[in-house]
Amino acid sequence: MHTTSTALDGNAPDFERRLELTVAGKERVADGVVRLTLTAPDGSCLPAWTPGAHLDLVLGDGLVRQYSLCGDPDDRATYEVGVLLEPTSRGGSRYVHETLAVGDVVVVRGPRNHFTLIDAEEYLFVAGGIGITPLIPMLASAAARGVPFRLVYGGRTRSSMAFVDELNDLYPDRVEVIPQDEFGHLDLPAVIGDPRDGVAVYTCGPGPLLDAIDEHCSAWTPGALHMERFRAKDLPAGTVDTEFIVELAQTGVTVTVPADRSLLDVVEDAGVTVLSSCREGTCGTCETPILDGEADHRDSLLTQEEKDANDTMFICVSRAHSERIVLDL
Repeated sequence: MHTTSTALDGNAPDFERRLELTVAGKERVADGVVRLTLTAPDGSCLPAWTPGAHLDLVLGDGLVRQYSLCGDPDDRATYEVGVLLEPTSRGGSRYVHETLAVGDVVVVRGPRNHFTLIDAEEYLFVAGGIGITPLIPMLASAAARGVPFRLVYGGRTRSSMAFVDELNDLYPDRVEVIPQDEFGHLDLPAVIGDPRDGVAVYTCGPGPLLDAIDEHCSAWTPGALHMERFRAKDLPAGTVDTEFIVELAQTGVTVTVPADRSLLDVVEDAGVTVLSSCREGTCGTCETPILDGEADHRDSLLTQEEKDANDTMFICVSRAHSERIVLDL
C-alpha cells in the first residue's frame, strides 16, 4: 500500500507527517459527542496506525488538538475520531462541533502512539466518558486475537456515553455500562480487584478517575497499568524549578534554562525547531532523546520504568535533575 499523496511534507516520518484530509462524515454519537470521518481527497491510503494512536488536528486560528483514533486500523481509507464538546472549551472542540463541516479540508499530523496495546493473557479496560475512544480499537484487537477482556465504561448519563449501543452489540457479555446518574460512581475496588498475574489494565478518562485507578493499582506488578490522560497530572507538592544547562548535540548550541521558563521555549528561542503541540506533557509530540544527564520527568506519558531508563523526555514540561543535560537536537 502507498501512503496518501496529500502529505504536505511527504518525506517526514508518519508521526511528523502533515496531511490535508477531507471531512467525509460528521455524526452525533452521544450528547455533546461527534464522530468525524476523515479521508484523503484523492482516495489514497492513509498512514498505518495501531490501537491507542491519536491524531493532531490543526483547527481554526492555529489551534492544535489531539484526538484518539477510534476506527479500524485495517481500514486504510479513513480515520475516525470522537470529539467531546468541552464546557470550558478553549476553542478546539467548539470549532469541531460548530464550524467544521462535511466537505471541509483539515490539516492533521500523525498518527502518533504513546498508548500502545501490549500482549497480555487478559485485559481489563476502564473508560470514563470520552476516554472510551482509544480503547475501542483495543477491544477489537483483543477480540480478534481471542484474548479474554472486560470493559467497564462509566459516564455522567447513558445518553452522554458514546458508542454504547455499538459496544453492547459487539461484546454483549464483556461490557459493563455504568452511568453515574443510574448507579453512582464506579466501584473501583470491585472493578480493579486484587492484583492478578498476566492481566493488563488499560484506562482513559478524567484525571480524578485515573488518579484513583493509579492508587488502586499500586500493588499490581509494575507495568500492568497503562493510562492515557487528556489533561496534565498535578505535580507533587513542593516541586521546585531550578536553573540548568542544556547542550544540543546536533547543533552544538548550549543554553541556560532559567527557573521560570520551559526547556522547549528556551530551545525554540535558540533557533532550534521542535515539533510541539499540547505543551502540557500529554501528547508526546516534543519527545526528545537524552544523550547525557538526568531528566526531571514531569510528563503524563512515560511509565516509571521508562522514566528510570532516562532515554527520552518531553521538553515542553520536563526539566533536568542534573546541572547539565545533553539532548539529541
